Amino acid sequence: MKRVCTFLLLFAGYLGLYILFAGSTTITDLVFGAIVSCIASLATMSLCIERYSRVLDLRRFLYLATYLLYYMLIVEPRAHLDVVKRILSPRYRPAIVAIPTKVRSSYALLTVANSITNTPGTVVVDVDEERGVLYVHWIDAKTFDPEKAREYVSRVFEDWASKIFD
Repeated sequence: MKRVCTFLLLFAGYLGLYILFAGSTTITDLVFGAIVSCIASLATMSLCIERYSRVLDLRRFLYLATYLLYYMLIVEPRAHLDVVKRILSPRYRPAIVAIPTKVRSSYALLTVANSITNTPGTVVVDVDEERGVLYVHWIDAKTFDPEKAREYVSRVFEDWASKIFD
């Protein structure tokens, strides 16, 4: 039963993404999307879900939706403006900074790393999962203290990722 639920959840998600990116709901697109989603679901179903009890937790989906809106409407525009400011002002100091994380699951860690990398001005260049440390290239390093750097770069992402995945 768990495998069927996993397959159906992944299939629905993949098909939804396919339709969103294709921008079309013609019969041809729906059939092709269903075939691609079926193959992707079968290929990834053993990799995607760690804890089945949390899959249908509506509260986590609401946190995810809220986080996506917050990220796209607030974090991204702020970061883009900061990078523009850095371009126009040649005074900045790039550095690679070690940032400790407090998230527990691999999905939460991945979410934090992706959020940092997708934010202009920062890129995760390495992850030490055992120590829970992200090595981040920061376009304008404000501090080299790991805890203070965490406050600047990843704390907000960690808070959301913990609510969604931990």
